[in-house]
Amino acid sequence: MLSTNTELALSPKLAQAIANPLFPTLDSQLRTGRHISADELEAHSLLQEFYPELEAFYQRYQVELVRAPEGFYYLRPRSSSEINTAILSELEMLVGKVLCYLYLSPDRLINEGIFSLLDLQEEVLTLANETTLLRMVNQRAGGSDLDRRKLQDKLKSAIRRLKRLGMVSSVGSQDKFRISEAVFRFAADVRTDEDPRELQLRMIRDGEAVVGEGTQSPIDHNEQQYEQQDEPQDEQEDEL
Repeated sequence: MLSTNTELALSPKLAQAIANPLFPTLDSQLRTGRHISADELEAHSLLQEFYPELEAFYQRYQVELVRAPEGFYYLRPRSSSEINTAILSELEMLVGKVLCYLYLSPDRLINEGIFSLLDLQEEVLTLANETTLLRMVNQRAGGSDLDRRKLQDKLKSAIRRLKRLGMVSSVGSQDKFRISEAVFRFAADVRTDEDPRELQLRMIRDGEAVVGEGTQSPIDHNEQQYEQQDEPQDEQEDEL
């Protein structure tokens, strides 16, 4: 027999939000860990208009619909969440923090917010110790050309992962991208009165790229399987 508990009935505004043709895609994106920023105008506007109703809706799944101070939205799972989660790798966390550093840099204004994979690679190698980076890829790395090529491949994979999470978006040729304000997810642990760029830089150089809560993202079963696959499979994924 179907439940007749009226406490679970949809409010008119929530019904309106769910009936919106954009909602199925938006819901799927949020559940796979995507961050929705103002660049995604229609989806962002939907979340903005119906935020209280959708916040209550997602609480039923033991996840929190977060509206970050910078204006982007994402789902944050609780320990009892009914939505699967995965953890970003140490290198992906580092790349995220470097992207946040670049977002805060004067270069973003000079370049109209557009960076290349080469820009990212140079910045990562400048800010972080190369030996540490190589060991994130292979504990037995000795600094050979092969090790460095593997690091380059891993950096590309990290950018593709962060692209799927809504942190960057492709621009023109496949090696250029624009950084979204959603990268401030990697700065959640450094929101203080101190200069955010200097604090971010110090954390990168001190090796504090991995934090607890900030690494979790809601992720569906298919993506969780993908994350467990070998890297060559990742090369078949979407182009940057």
